[in-house]
Amino acid sequence: MNTKRLTLGLILMPLLLIAAGYAVGDDDDDKGFGSWWKSSRLDVAPVNNALYQEECGSCHFAYQPGLLPTRSWERMMNGLEDHFGENAELEEATRKELLQYLSDNAAERSNYKRSKRINGSLPSDSAPLRISETRYFKGKHDEIPKRLVSGNEKVGSWSNCQACHVKADTGSYNEHEVNIPGVGRWDD
Repeated sequence: MNTKRLTLGLILMPLLLIAAGYAVGDDDDDKGFGSWWKSSRLDVAPVNNALYQEECGSCHFAYQPGLLPTRSWERMMNGLEDHFGENAELEEATRKELLQYLSDNAAERSNYKRSKRINGSLPSDSAPLRISETRYFKGKHDEIPKRLVSGNEKVGSWSNCQACHVKADTGSYNEHEVNIPGVGRWDD
């Protein structure tokens, strides 16, 4: 038996097992050795529809369709006369076109990891109008004190994703890119 190979194997094997454990671990955690390649992957598909960006993004953050299931987008787009206390009604052709885009790219039709997890966290009969109402969202934000969000005038509410997730508009919600205004970098 070659003792050099055995010694090298005994040294390298634990390192390879550690690296493999990180690489195949929970990709939602984004920690450890494997995070270098995960950080370049998007969490949800970015918005790629100019009409949606113009119509919805002119008033608030243009939430990616993969953040909610089709049934939520249908409920929202069919109730624009009272869109969170505002009248956001659209011409019928525009409303239908936007609903089609949202439905085609909704959480249950997405291959992106967070979209899949959001959809998986919802009972099949629920149609939340806010991502912050989902079990997935609550679980990801449970360690953040409310005073740092709703009590923070620079953030205001949990719906202001881009205030803390500095790359939210690109579809990246990586926890290592969180910077809470007035607080700084946040990493749980």
